[in-house]
Amino acid sequence: MRSRIILVLAMALAGCSSAQPAPPSAAPPSLPVPSLSVPSSPPASPSLSPSPATSADCVTRTLDRLTPAELAGQVLMIGTEVDSPDRLGDTVARYHLGGVFLHGRSTRTAAQLRSDIAALGRNADLPLLVSLDQEGGNVQTLKGPDFPVLPAAEKLGAGPAATLRATTTDSARRLAGIGVTMNLAPVADTVPATLGERNPPIGYWHRQYGSDPAKVATAISTVVPASQDAKVLTVLKHFPGLGRVTANTDTSADAVDNTATANDPYLKPFAAGIQAGSAAVMVSSARYPRLDPSTIATFSRPIVTGLLRDKLGFQGLIMTDDVGAATALESVPVGQRAVRFVAAGGDLVLTIRPGDAGPMASALAERAGSDTAFQARLSDAARHVLVAKERAGLLPC
Repeated sequence: MRSRIILVLAMALAGCSSAQPAPPSAAPPSLPVPSLSVPSSPPASPSLSPSPATSADCVTRTLDRLTPAELAGQVLMIGTEVDSPDRLGDTVARYHLGGVFLHGRSTRTAAQLRSDIAALGRNADLPLLVSLDQEGGNVQTLKGPDFPVLPAAEKLGAGPAATLRATTTDSARRLAGIGVTMNLAPVADTVPATLGERNPPIGYWHRQYGSDPAKVATAISTVVPASQDAKVLTVLKHFPGLGRVTANTDTSADAVDNTATANDPYLKPFAAGIQAGSAAVMVSSARYPRLDPSTIATFSRPIVTGLLRDKLGFQGLIMTDDVGAATALESVPVGQRAVRFVAAGGDLVLTIRPGDAGPMASALAERAGSDTAFQARLSDAARHVLVAKERAGLLPC
């Protein structure tokens, strides 16, 4: 998911904390930058990869016993304040939620956070995907004695790969230790040097790993396995890229990238993350007229299915950026935001507003009840969510 940008203080989702870990004594070799053509079944991080036979069997058995309402709930990830997640307990149970997003800032200890996350999870039918934004720099949800300050991606991207790997690994281990299973990171957007801080969502906060997509791709190839080997799933964001826009989708409906094409070099970091086995990709809410002149990426079948699934060969979980409070989506009825994303080929709908769970779940179930093709698509979306859960070791079987 795209992180909530601090530019809008009332909606800020991130923070800062203490000191980065020391790098290992030897730097790993440089990783090659992939082409835009990737294998249809990208390799996965070993520590998060059960055997295919076991995974398929477990996922299928779990999927087959879900009711229509449970299918709808599994494709929803609903936000809650990181310091008061218990408030979401009734919503988790009532709508059979598949995931939760912890937003805001916290200085609480790991023990306190672990206890609250575990308590929230006890409301769920199936174990929850628990996510947050722990990028670094200005986008860091957890800070305090147990969660050291993470440098901004731009700084890490300019340094040694060993430092990037060590920092990512240490951070992911701390997240895994409190029950967080998904970090909405890394940022795979490239911000051209000529734009820099004039790019509101990414460049202004130095969230990019660099201004050269090849270098960003190398950084992404380091971050993905480092996090997933430490048992925290990664989410590449914000596909197909927010680095060239001059407006923020959180606060404007005018975020447009008039350059992006299906052969855009700025897709290389996403291709690199796919090859590295990232569990998920987040789709942006900006417009890309040369890819789809009719709608934003969130609702675009040519972008979600045609480009990400078919051309780049991504087989994992596709999720939205926040579709609750974002200005870019305010003209679309809440329930239809979920329906249109799933219909475009997406799997997991993220909103920071707990009140969106009901309208979204109802709209998904209603559409599935009247449209057999959509019903099949909803089941497929839920399957992708369950595969991510199984990969994180969350499914009961």
